[in-house]
Amino acid sequence: AAARLAAEQEVENLSGLSPNPEKDIFVVRENRTTCLMAEFAAKFIVPYDVWASNYVDLITEQADIPLSRGAEMKGKCGTNESELEISWLEQAYTLKLFFLKEGHNTSRGQEAFWRLSRIQFTYDTAERTYFKDAVSPGKHTASSHRLSALVTPAGKSYECQAQQTISLISSDHQKSVQLLLSEVRVQPFDITADFVFSEEHKCPVDQREQLEETLPLILGLILGLVIVITLCVYHIHHKLTANQVQIPRDRSQYKHMG
Repeated sequence: AAARLAAEQEVENLSGLSPNPEKDIFVVRENRTTCLMAEFAAKFIVPYDVWASNYVDLITEQADIPLSRGAEMKGKCGTNESELEISWLEQAYTLKLFFLKEGHNTSRGQEAFWRLSRIQFTYDTAERTYFKDAVSPGKHTASSHRLSALVTPAGKSYECQAQQTISLISSDHQKSVQLLLSEVRVQPFDITADFVFSEEHKCPVDQREQLEETLPLILGLILGLVIVITLCVYHIHHKLTANQVQIPRDRSQYKHMG
């Protein structure tokens, strides 16, 4: 049964198809049907300790760790829970994303939505590409706490071009690890067409930026419409008054009337 399940599930790293070298694309398929898709650019900012020049005091350095192309991945799709696991640099770094679909009561009745419910990032400070001379090198795990991110109505994909920052707490003396996400498009449930996202649900930041871009255009159109209407009213009024009999205002012109 396990062998059959493994044969029925496919995972694909399609990052090479993205024109952005910092953006990764991951697809999980079960029974020859796409059940999870994720596109995003990701970077981790990880603080770590090194010895000061006197070899007595500790100082904190910062490692900027991008998610490398060619990463290995695993995935699991479910009716209400889905997972995506990504590892790179010989598993020195592993990112796990957990998605949850649930319902809540609204004025319109019961409505379903999904969200990113948990993030777990494992990193090894003994790895020398990004960590230089770390004190007591070893593996650490940074995790989210009561996370509710990327909240999206069921049946839709989440899209956000703007950068988002999610804080994770590390097992390394409770240090705060920052996950920077941008150019995100994710759908972990209810994909109806193979390799195709469903209708997007834009994040509030993108919605606000889109409004800020379109608002000047809308205001300009309204102002132009007001000017046109004003000119039309003036033209009509001028035409009507021109056709009326003009009563002379100089009383001397009334002398012939009598």
